[in-house]
Amino acid sequence: MYRSFKEMPIWQRATEVAETIHRLTDKLPRKEDYGFTSQIRRSALSISANIAEAFGRNHTLDKINFYYVARGSLTETQSHVEYGMRVGYLKKKNAEELDTILCEIYGDLNKIILFLRESNK
Repeated sequence: MYRSFKEMPIWQRATEVAETIHRLTDKLPRKEDYGFTSQIRRSALSISANIAEAFGRNHTLDKINFYYVARGSLTETQSHVEYGMRVGYLKKKNAEELDTILCEIYGDLNKIILFLRESNK
């Protein structure tokens, strides 16, 4: 049992994704500061934030809800990564690496959700 969300491997990986996206978008055109750059950074950061919020909830259904929100933020981030690659803001290699990690986190979120749903019966 984890004593803090910071100990959770899924939170750590999600935070690493947000850090990577921040680094990769650091040199984007200033015109994107309030557009693409802001959107992808917020959606990426929302993944780990909602995992942390789920950890802090007492009721199983609350936990599940925040894991679903994290999963939604994850797929939003995947969409932004794909767009970023298509318009040349992200290199194909970086986008593919991010997508692979995001798919793994997605699978882990599904496992957590399934476990919590089954244990709540």
